[in-house]
Amino acid sequence: MLENYLPILVFIAIGLGLGAFLELAGYFAAPRKEVEDKLLPFECGFDAFEDARHKFDVRFYLVAILFIIFDLEVAFLFPWAVVFQELDWFAIGAMGVFLGLLVVGFIYEWKKGALEWE
Repeated sequence: MLENYLPILVFIAIGLGLGAFLELAGYFAAPRKEVEDKLLPFECGFDAFEDARHKFDVRFYLVAILFIIFDLEVAFLFPWAVVFQELDWFAIGAMGVFLGLLVVGFIYEWKKGALEWE
């Protein structure tokens, strides 16, 4: 029974070996130019002016959630709309539940003030 897994183990071994070989080949074949500018801290084109551990405003988090909400909506609505004519009521109801959850997330964003800019 274990001989059935031999092709899988060989495939894994070849994959790991090839990955290790390519990593080492890239490490040894890559040009190395030690330039002082590459070693400087970089933050938006100028030196860092604050500690990296300072607290961020919650609006950054809320804007990220808002982006994910609309991104997921488009990613799921487009294929659903393409086959809309062939769907049964269960699929339409499932998409209604999905859109309802997205609306709840949007209302949460709205109430938290993520859409208000100063």
